[in-house]
Amino acid sequence: MAKYEPKNSFESPRFCGPRTFMRLPYIEQLDYNMDFVITGIPFDSGQSFRTGARFGPQAVRDFSILLRPYNVEQNINIFDYVSGIDYGDINVVPGYIEETYVNIEEAITEIVNKDIIPISIGGDHSVTLGELRAIVKKHGPVALLQFDAHSDTWDTYFDKKYNHGTVFRRAIEEGLIDVSRSMQIGMRGGLYGPEDLEDARNLGLDVYSTNDYKKHGVEAMLKQIHTRVQEGPVFLTFDIDFLDPSFAPGTGTPEVSGASIDDALAFVRGLEGLSFVGFDLVEVLPAYDHGDITAAAAANILYEFVTLVALAKKTKTKKEFQSVE
Repeated sequence: MAKYEPKNSFESPRFCGPRTFMRLPYIEQLDYNMDFVITGIPFDSGQSFRTGARFGPQAVRDFSILLRPYNVEQNINIFDYVSGIDYGDINVVPGYIEETYVNIEEAITEIVNKDIIPISIGGDHSVTLGELRAIVKKHGPVALLQFDAHSDTWDTYFDKKYNHGTVFRRAIEEGLIDVSRSMQIGMRGGLYGPEDLEDARNLGLDVYSTNDYKKHGVEAMLKQIHTRVQEGPVFLTFDIDFLDPSFAPGTGTPEVSGASIDDALAFVRGLEGLSFVGFDLVEVLPAYDHGDITAAAAANILYEFVTLVALAKKTKTKKEFQSVE
């Protein structure tokens, strides 16, 4: 069976060929020898301030050609264990969020029905609702692990039910999220009132501000994450505005005093052992990205997502081998 991995950059210069994530093959058909697929969701009609995240997937792909298959920090050659492709972009309907949700749900459903893990690049954060609708049909309600400056649990924004500020309230209302196992980390910035965060807690989410995690430290927070999430399917969503604007200026709603890229990578690397069934990274807005700083951060975080898939496959393979012995 075919195994899908990046081009060899010792044989083909990084600047040659079409831009795909990590120089993976661009394939529009799925097969059962794929462990993960990268897909873009270039929709930004749910943004409330700066628009332009529709160009985020390509900006991230453009930078990702610098990524290499051996992850030094995790001590694993990713493609010794997993096979993956760049599946291209889901067809969105600019200006029409509910129609776009239908397209996202259909595309992600096809992926998860083949037991492939979707790793999506937004787009604004509204796209996550379509992903969750598809994933839950396969796995049931998931634990949500959200790194973000904003809770995104408003009931309405501009009197509209669907946008990037309401996505997780809608997901909870639809029964897509197991709130007893879910966490939001990184909340910060001015609010319209204390209810903005209390609403999230009242919905059952475990909510930590950026100041909370900085006070406790990444390692202590990782212990809390593993204790809270435990066993069962997990969806990880990473809004790039979790990072301080000095590390990610290219985003739609930047908030000062955020996380460093070091802390962000430490968080994701520390999530080994959780049962991930899907990932996304959203809100990269290249028009405001100076020197590709934001795209660099986003590409490397996504690289760690792929590494988590590889580590899980390595652990599974080792257990199967031991059981045969």
